Amino acid sequence: MKKIEAVVRLSKFEEVKQALYDAGIEWFSYWDITGLGKSTEEQIVRGQVFQSKYIQRRMLSIVVRDQNVDKTINAIIQAGKTGESGDGKIFVSDIEGSYRIRTGETGPESLYNKE
Repeated sequence: MKKIEAVVRLSKFEEVKQALYDAGIEWFSYWDITGLGKSTEEQIVRGQVFQSKYIQRRMLSIVVRDQNVDKTINAIIQAGKTGESGDGKIFVSDIEGSYRIRTGETGPESLYNKE
């Protein structure tokens, strides 16, 4: 099992969410974050000036079976990419255990994505 953490643009979140659903990933956690990057360029969005290092982001946390890692990452990249600086990052780490509280299932069987 792997944990995928993705930092994406807030403006691309709905597209990323739909791409994950289309890939069969139906459950994940997310929260709003503000990151600090080294880019200092200013961007004008709807008449307001923003520094790109302070653009709002959304962090997604997804635990998947090993065979779903590539399709999850590809869905995030394809839906979240604008080609501009600040598109985000994806981190993958190992998960040692997983437990479903309701049923007591453990390991990969406790995850929602059955493939």
